[in-house]
Amino acid sequence: MDAEQLRENAHKMVDFIADYYKNIETFPVLSQVEPGYLQKLLPDSAPMQPESLQEVLQEVESAILPGVTHWQSPDYFAYFPSNSSVAGFLGEMLSAGINMVGFSWITSPAATELEMIVLDWLANLLNLPQHFLSKGPGGGAIQGTASEALLVVLLASRDKVLREVGKDALPRLVVYGSDQTHSSLQKACQIAGVHPENLRLLRTERCNEYALSPESLTDAISHDVASGLIPLFLCATVGTTSSTAVDPLLALGNITKRYGIWFHVDAAYAGSACICPEYRHHLNGIEEADSFNMNCHKWFLTNFDCSALWIKDRNALIQSLSTNPEYLKNKASQGSTVIDYKDWQIPLGRRFRSLKLWMVLRLYGVENLQSYIRNHIKLAQHFEHLVAQDSRFEIVATRTFSLVCFRLLPSNKTEEYVNELNRDLLDAVNSSGKIFISHTVLSGKYILRFAVGAPLTEERHIIAAWKLFQEAASSLLENS
Repeated sequence: MDAEQLRENAHKMVDFIADYYKNIETFPVLSQVEPGYLQKLLPDSAPMQPESLQEVLQEVESAILPGVTHWQSPDYFAYFPSNSSVAGFLGEMLSAGINMVGFSWITSPAATELEMIVLDWLANLLNLPQHFLSKGPGGGAIQGTASEALLVVLLASRDKVLREVGKDALPRLVVYGSDQTHSSLQKACQIAGVHPENLRLLRTERCNEYALSPESLTDAISHDVASGLIPLFLCATVGTTSSTAVDPLLALGNITKRYGIWFHVDAAYAGSACICPEYRHHLNGIEEADSFNMNCHKWFLTNFDCSALWIKDRNALIQSLSTNPEYLKNKASQGSTVIDYKDWQIPLGRRFRSLKLWMVLRLYGVENLQSYIRNHIKLAQHFEHLVAQDSRFEIVATRTFSLVCFRLLPSNKTEEYVNELNRDLLDAVNSSGKIFISHTVLSGKYILRFAVGAPLTEERHIIAAWKLFQEAASSLLENS
């Protein structure tokens, strides 16, 4: 790593990235390439001799960017956002420059201690219980994704129970969620050895805004206990993927406490909104949770990946995931005076991810971050208002944050026809390259999801997107 070579090439790279953002609206939001396109454009083997950065960047422009779906485009409204920002980018750049591997305190004390500090900052912004802070029995750790966070706490809960009842009880362990819980729960169960037939995804109803019913949970647990099974784990959600439904945390927490069930709360998307006092009530009952997770890389201006996990009892996690080979032993770790984050996660190695979160919090400040969240919710309200004014469309689920669920609903048509029509509408707007949205299915209805959250999105993008929907809908209805 030659300093002057880095200076020269890094300037060129920053210029390239800055130009990319300057021109991002000129690209089709959803990549329009066909599978296998890149093999036709790149050589079969790596070059034997070095090539210039300029040559590589030219190929990025001609071959790579056409195959990119532009998540940072202001016209990106699919899935949930994956925020990038100047502060996040600079933190990522600094982390790459330092390039340490902070699996234990001794491998870079600043990495461990900064992570503890910034997650305490964020926990206090969210008004989380004291036991989630680093000075208490629990603490926070940055995972790669919410899927990883969910897996490690499921493993911790599994091992805690098996230590009490014996390893042979594994086939009797039962995990609970709703039919709106993220699919990462199913994958975590597969990895943790929970039998597929022991995963209870309880049905939700539109009349309850697709939130998990405490009554249905109690019924399921009672039935399992009567059948000789062991209720292990509940994953509740604040802001489900399909419709941003909010499960009733306090009521669910009381049930899990009664039965000794590990209570995990997944707020991967909506947790960011809860730094605003007017949305904090969605976390009421979090004091009953054993673990809590939100993705700073979704809606908190922190470049991917940065998923914050807090746990009430760190020993449960450490007992499940700790390894202590001779070649990693050191005085600080052996003296139990420090945190070694290798024992809080699946891999050994870990990046200096807290740097970018620290820079986001410092360079923007809490008030600007709150305004950023509120602006996206205001834009989503505006889109919702536009949809509601057109009688051809229906709002399908209550908007809680910045996601609008809607569909085209012509009169006197079968549900099957309406579903197919909305599939065609989604394909029409996405294939235009002007916007990108995604879909879901709620109560058998094919639904369009319009998620506002890209950092560059302004009101003009919302208005343009709605005009595109109207035009595509008119064309489809005329030809149907």
